[in-house]
Amino acid sequence: MPHALMMTSARRITTLFVTGFMLAACSATGQSATPGASSGVVPSDAASATPLPTPSVEPTPTATPPGGVYSGTVGGQLDPRVADLPLRVYVPNELSNDVAVIDPQTLTVIGRFDVGAAPEHITPDWDLSKLYVNNMNGASLTVIDPLTEKPSETRQVPFPYNLYYTPDGSKAIVVADYLGMGMIADNGLYFYDRETWKLLKFVQVPWPGVNHLDFSPDGSFLIVSCESAGVVAKINTQTMTVEGSIQLGGSPLDVRLAPAGDVFFVANQGTNGVDVVDAVGMQRVDFIPTAQGAHGFALSRDVTRLFVTNRLAGTISVIDVATRKIVDTWEVGGSPDMAAVSPDGTQLWVSNRFHGTVIVLNPETGEVIKVIPTGGNPHGLTFWPQPGTVSLGHNGNMR
Repeated sequence: MPHALMMTSARRITTLFVTGFMLAACSATGQSATPGASSGVVPSDAASATPLPTPSVEPTPTATPPGGVYSGTVGGQLDPRVADLPLRVYVPNELSNDVAVIDPQTLTVIGRFDVGAAPEHITPDWDLSKLYVNNMNGASLTVIDPLTEKPSETRQVPFPYNLYYTPDGSKAIVVADYLGMGMIADNGLYFYDRETWKLLKFVQVPWPGVNHLDFSPDGSFLIVSCESAGVVAKINTQTMTVEGSIQLGGSPLDVRLAPAGDVFFVANQGTNGVDVVDAVGMQRVDFIPTAQGAHGFALSRDVTRLFVTNRLAGTISVIDVATRKIVDTWEVGGSPDMAAVSPDGTQLWVSNRFHGTVIVLNPETGEVIKVIPTGGNPHGLTFWPQPGTVSLGHNGNMR
């Protein structure tokens, strides 16, 4: 979120994957009985049985699942619960206070409905059953029924800039983002029981601008960016307490766990690149320069490439996840912000935050397929449905 959009109230308008080892049964091969006299002397006309060699069996590791922590998403397979839903792109417009619904096959807006003030992101529920529009200044969540593609109800929560779920589905986490120290007491994460929406605990984060987050592979902790302070904070999801922080400088924004589950990528709009953070060791281990205003992330369908939107430069950087090197840069113009990839991996959708449009790209070449007008300040769009069995929130962080 740029500082140009700060309100005077400081409120914005705006796995763990398992490498299994299969142990083959190691049983020594039995030897044939050797006939002999009671004296133990083998008769000369009796052939002695030759013992069979005992095979040496080593444990054989299975191959690492393709995609690592995102193994459930790389094949593009939709869960049966959502397989029959129509493919749609939902775009929240934070100034016009509405949501545009786009058919990704015809690339046209086919619907629109009003929501609360300053809708920021559209978040799939953990169980894939519904979508939530995060109305930050409206202090509410608008529930979308993806069958009807219309709102079904409104839930009141404190100023949701973003929304996430713990990987086990037990907790929903509302991100209340305040940019300045004047309202730091309200800056933090609201932990709810995901099914009952009973408030479990508010975790005040002492660094302003709490913003985007992602979870460790086992969900035991998360790291969350604090854009005004240049900090990412580590929070235990069981005790719901702050366990530490890392000073990165700049203005850290989007956060995404690497497929290997070993580090987090953090887009840093202030330092124009991507910080690579080892949250277990609580240290930055690498920095990848991209371009001015590094802001949002999306992973390619095979999760080998990380797309980074450079909002101030009007470009998208493509990072090879394995080498952590830039392999391409696409000039797309506008103000690219949040991004989403189609289930089949053939389209990359990006909101042009300050240009009232979304841009559709070929994620292999960067070729612009179409620019679609949507409304005032389109922000955290989501392409729904998405491959995967659970949603961790944001605009479709699936596993």
